[in-house]
Amino acid sequence: MTALLVETAASAANPLDVLEAMFTSNEWPFERSDEDEMVVETTGGWCDYRMFFAWREDLHALYFTCAFDLKIPKEKRKGVTELLALVNEKMWLGHFDLCSEDGSPTFRHTLPTRGVKCFSVEQLEDLMDIALAECERFYPAFQFLLWGGYSPEQAVGAALIDCRGEA
Repeated sequence: MTALLVETAASAANPLDVLEAMFTSNEWPFERSDEDEMVVETTGGWCDYRMFFAWREDLHALYFTCAFDLKIPKEKRKGVTELLALVNEKMWLGHFDLCSEDGSPTFRHTLPTRGVKCFSVEQLEDLMDIALAECERFYPAFQFLLWGGYSPEQAVGAALIDCRGEA
């Protein structure tokens, strides 16, 4: 990141101001509906992701979600709920849930910020990087469950296979 962004981060009380400067500098399309909400979309290796940020100054918290571009049919939601429980056991930061409105799997994390005077670009980049990495890591599990006929346990196991070497 540029020095300009670091200076912006050091003086901003609202983390969305830092994100806006970061997205503008990198020419990423985003939408900021008001001073406390922002949406940005990005393309991953498996699908598109929609990241949503909400700042609650009264709670001193930054709420963040990263939604898959994947809708779960109602008849498959029970299996996906079981899959999410298994996936969440493997998570260090954040968790996945299923959006009740549209049935999309969503990574969620809330960052408590009481006592934080400024937000660094690195801190916010880490939040996004972790979310995208976890979404990419577990996307195949959803595919195995939905379209491959795998059980939730089999789907997680197949998604986490660590291949080594070359075929």
